[in-house]
Amino acid sequence: MKVKDIIRETKGKLIIGNIESECDSFCKDTRILKPEDTYIGIKGENFDGSTLWEQAFEKGAKAVIIQNINFSKNDLEKWKNKIIIEVEDTIEAIAKIATYKRNLQGKDFQVVGVTGSVGKTSTKDVIASVLSKKYKTLKTEGNNNNNIGLPFTILNLKDHEAAVIEMGMNHFNEISLLTKIAKPTISVITNIGTSHIGNLGSRQNILKAKLEILEGMTKPLLVLNNDNDMLHDYYEKNKENIKMITYGIENKSDLMANDIIKKENESIFSYEYNKKKYKVKVPVGGEHFILNSLCA
Repeated sequence: MKVKDIIRETKGKLIIGNIESECDSFCKDTRILKPEDTYIGIKGENFDGSTLWEQAFEKGAKAVIIQNINFSKNDLEKWKNKIIIEVEDTIEAIAKIATYKRNLQGKDFQVVGVTGSVGKTSTKDVIASVLSKKYKTLKTEGNNNNNIGLPFTILNLKDHEAAVIEMGMNHFNEISLLTKIAKPTISVITNIGTSHIGNLGSRQNILKAKLEILEGMTKPLLVLNNDNDMLHDYYEKNKENIKMITYGIENKSDLMANDIIKKENESIFSYEYNKKKYKVKVPVGGEHFILNSLCA
């Protein structure tokens, strides 16, 4: 994207630089910044990354996106060949830039959104592993699944053909924000447990918060763990209204693991889909990895 696109989307101000210059890679950490990156200064509780704008230029950044910095005439003269964009709030800015980047991929670009109380990261990794056999796939690295990590993941989109994006939350309206940036075409809910019940009050509210993932979807397609009591109940009540695919071991599902052999470091099972039977070997022990594999 070009500098003028960033300014338009963020309602930012160009302090110095060429409005037609292109920004292809973004970074929020000067320790790992690469030459020609665009540095975004994130303000946290204890530190303001915008104050490192000059260090970013010294490391080779071509542009910085910052907030609340006063530049001297000497600053502007020293870095006149660089690009400085000032925005009101850099965290809001990365959300807007990432939304624009996602929209550039088009509505047919396949994004799998993954959320749930536990198992998000391992499920995301298994899904990405499967998809990468056929498509060049971007995935959330680690558990960068919040309002900062998710936009930076989206900004890593280049020539990818699919993306698997993890979404986490502690409160209502957090997944609502994330899904509107990522715009998933398929969404996975791994389970509804008791994580963050102190913030949300009940498992029913946790389910409600997870279901915010639907808000970013044009044509909802949910993939659900049908062995989870809350998701099973949701499926039974809503299967006529929302397209859903279920997986499970205990409850009758679209994809069910059969002939399960559990070993210490692996599991083997079979499943049937479209009247064809498949055998799967999971190179990790544990029933939850069987469910992850069915989901993938």
